[in-house]
Amino acid sequence: MTLHKILKYLALVIGVIGLILLGRIIATGDDAIKASADLQGSHLDPYMWIAYLVLFAVIVIVALFVIVGLFRGNIKNTLIAVGSFLVIVVIAYMLSEGTARELKDGTMLSASGDHWVGAGLITFYILAGIAVASMVFSGIKKLAK
Repeated sequence: MTLHKILKYLALVIGVIGLILLGRIIATGDDAIKASADLQGSHLDPYMWIAYLVLFAVIVIVALFVIVGLFRGNIKNTLIAVGSFLVIVVIAYMLSEGTARELKDGTMLSASGDHWVGAGLITFYILAGIAVASMVFSGIKKLAK
């Protein structure tokens, strides 16, 4: 049996289990589940564990395929891409300011937390700008041909 068939049957089994658990939730009703902590635990906990299991499996499989892809392909290009990303993050971190702030709910955000949030936003802006610039450059290059 091939890996594809095994994964297809496994996905089918997980889907059926999820449908059974969803049917239990729907049959019980929203109001009864909201009113009783015991019903919440007995109906929602198994559903959440299935979701956690699927999430964990997806993360493991993605990590495995990324690692295998790194060793099959050109590792030099991968390291250059990762290094470039880290350089952009360092530049964004240096450009951001970190000041302690009070949030809307009254809690305080530390200066370090604010610094990292700012760095994340600046990193996003830099990467979005690079993506837009590369699309514009590609379009101009195609028009020039």
